[in-house]
Amino acid sequence: MKALLLTLVFLLELAMLAAAGWWGFTLDAGWPVRVAAGIGAPLLIAVVWGVFCSPRAAVSLPAPAKLAVQVACFVTAGLLLALAGHPVPAVLLVALWAVDTAVLRLSGEPA
Repeated sequence: MKALLLTLVFLLELAMLAAAGWWGFTLDAGWPVRVAAGIGAPLLIAVVWGVFCSPRAAVSLPAPAKLAVQVACFVTAGLLLALAGHPVPAVLLVALWAVDTAVLRLSGEPA
């Protein structure tokens, strides 16, 4: 069961990056802005995630702070996806991550 939950959280992390990219590439702007936002937004989220939340994070945070960074990343990606015109998938992304993370934490697994 834990392997399934960890796989789901990994897939949701990839979806988070895809959501940020989707927002950028669908902006109502010229193609240079769309390309910069479509690459830059997921890159920024990936850097924040890698520095603070990955298993080999450069900055070791206490669990509540790490969870706060994770929440900020997922809520940001959800907001960007909603701004791109997809509010239902945005809510599903954040809600699935929250449920999956809660179940993992209740099972004693750090998410």
